[in-house]
Amino acid sequence: MLKSWTTSINTLSRFLTIVVFGCSVISCTENQTTNKQKSVSKTTEESLLKANRYLVRSEEENIQDFLVRYKWDMESTGTGLRYLIEPSGSGTKVQYGNLVTLSYTIRLLSGDIVKSSDREGLMKFTAGKGGVEAGLEEGIKMMRKGDKAKFILPSHLAFGLLGNGDNIPSKATLVYEIEITDIQ
Repeated sequence: MLKSWTTSINTLSRFLTIVVFGCSVISCTENQTTNKQKSVSKTTEESLLKANRYLVRSEEENIQDFLVRYKWDMESTGTGLRYLIEPSGSGTKVQYGNLVTLSYTIRLLSGDIVKSSDREGLMKFTAGKGGVEAGLEEGIKMMRKGDKAKFILPSHLAFGLLGNGDNIPSKATLVYEIEITDIQ
């Protein structure tokens, strides 16, 4: 009886040793996998940040070259919108909820016209409700009926990484020349 009890204890001890060892191996493997995933994730994140910084710097250089070439002295907002407003209008500035009508020409930095009210008709939209480029929305809030303006929208304030799927390419910086013809 003592011998069978000792054999049972030894068998149980071996079993527990194997289970503990197995759990340790699995645990270490999971930690290594998690650490590898974290390392790959961190490397990928660093690469993406580096690429994004390069794209932003490159776009900024292209905008600066454009400003020098055309001798435009523009103001800049914290978001990166460049603007030059020629005040000739009257009344109050565009407010949230106003129905805004404007004539426009939109160009790439190369000078190619991609959209215009001459071809597509006047643009109408409700201020502050979206549906237009973020940079245009930001810029018109500084204007009155009759004002004319030039805006340079970096890609993140225009159509972003994808473009519009038509004639505005991905990551395109856009130059807007607009006149607010009506505010309701």
